[in-house]
Amino acid sequence: MFMGEFRHNLDQKGRIIIPSKFRSELGGSFIVTRGMDGCLFVYSQLSWDSLVKKLSSLPLTKKDSRAFSRFFYSGATEVEIDKQGRINLPQNLISFAKLEKECIVLGVNSRVEIWDADTYQKVDSEMADNISEISENLMDIDFD
Repeated sequence: MFMGEFRHNLDQKGRIIIPSKFRSELGGSFIVTRGMDGCLFVYSQLSWDSLVKKLSSLPLTKKDSRAFSRFFYSGATEVEIDKQGRINLPQNLISFAKLEKECIVLGVNSRVEIWDADTYQKVDSEMADNISEISENLMDIDFD
């Protein structure tokens, strides 16, 4: 399981450090794709394969299913960690997530998220302000 928050800089060549805490679980190569809320989602090969299996059951006849699949898969790319613990992000993903220099790398259960620091600060602040309401909307999940 991935958890924690780390700050790392994106260099001019589009490389970012993946925290050492995450590297062993992700493996030597893994998948990065467009995520929700303006971030990037990072999956180990095992998690990606499990997700692909679930997504392949979406009905082809539904417009939203086709749109989501197109969005999710067309942005996906396999990346490898270099000797310095970095991955090289393609320009289309950097542009999608509006990544500047400072980035936040989060562990979120079965995935890692990569955020632009300013964007994440806004999302995190809004989430903190509304966490009581958010948790009430998820009432059927037992957090005790």
